[in-house]
Amino acid sequence: MTTFLVIGLAGLVLLGISLVLGDLFDGVLDALAGDVFSSAVIGGFVAALGFGAAIAQSAGAPLLVAIPVGVVAGVVFGWFAAWLTRLVRGGGSDDLPAAEDVIGRDADVITDIPADGFGVVRVQVGGHVLRYNARADAPVTVGTAVHVTRMLSPTAVSVAPVWGDLELPPAP
Repeated sequence: MTTFLVIGLAGLVLLGISLVLGDLFDGVLDALAGDVFSSAVIGGFVAALGFGAAIAQSAGAPLLVAIPVGVVAGVVFGWFAAWLTRLVRGGGSDDLPAAEDVIGRDADVITDIPADGFGVVRVQVGGHVLRYNARADAPVTVGTAVHVTRMLSPTAVSVAPVWGDLELPPAP
C-alpha cells in the first residue's frame, strides 16, 4: 500500500507542477493524441492510479485486484483532466467588444446630454463596461435609462430614452 501512496503523491506533484508552470511536455506528445497526453492528464492518471489502488488494498483487496481498480480510477480521472484541459483552452477570449456590439443595448446616462451637445453613457457588453460620448434628440438627465440607436464615431453613439409604462387616458 505504501508503494501506491508514493505513486499517488508523485502524480499529485506532477499535476501541481503542470498547473503552476503549464504543460511540461508542451508539444512533445502531441503526435500521439493531442491533449490526451498532457502533463496534467498524466499527473491526474498517475495520482488516481496510486490512490485508487491504495484504497482498494486498504479495503482488503489483493494486489491482482488493486492494480486494475487503480487503472480504472486513473483512466476516469485522466479523462476528466483531459476534458477540463480542453474546456479551459477552448474558453472565451479577452477581446474587447466591437463598436457595433453596443447598438441595440441599454445604457445609463452618467453625465447630462444637452440638446445641442454630448454627454456620457455607460454600456455593458459581454462583461465589459464601456463609456461613450452620447448625443440625443432631446436633453437627457443623469440616471435616465437610454437605448443605443447607432454609432456616430468610434467614441460616440446616438441614444434615445427607454420608454416607460405608457399611461393611458381614463376610459370615458
